Amino acid sequence: MDIIFMAWDAGRKRRHEDGLEEEVREIMELLQTEFSFTLPKGYVDEAGTLHKQGTMRLATAADEITPLRDSRVQQNPAYLTVILLSRVVTGLGGLGMITPRVIEELYTSDFAYLQDLYNRINQNGSNAVHAQCPKCEQRFELELEPPGE
Repeated sequence: MDIIFMAWDAGRKRRHEDGLEEEVREIMELLQTEFSFTLPKGYVDEAGTLHKQGTMRLATAADEITPLRDSRVQQNPAYLTVILLSRVVTGLGGLGMITPRVIEELYTSDFAYLQDLYNRINQNGSNAVHAQCPKCEQRFELELEPPGE
């Protein structure tokens, strides 16, 4: 990440000198910051509508630090995950806003799926895991889908 940001700064300073700005723009376009997902069970809203398709963005330092000041987290540290997920899940079906209440009302399998997705995309930068064929030993990346898909 540091290299990308250093290149971005350098690109600003030397706009047209060596084409670095265009190269940095291409790098930034390759950096995926939002990931689509499908919940295993789905969230059912008050009207009875099922919402399964969603998006999650990469977390920022503020996403992880700010919830620590929330009284609900101070009273119950396990609540940090609820607040954190409500900040980084940017869409879920037709819902206009993802609140901590929405995250609280998820089925446990959906909650666990989002926690796992959060960890994968923020640690690996992708929703893929490295795998290896047990027969030919060829290595490949595998994009994970929720159970039952």
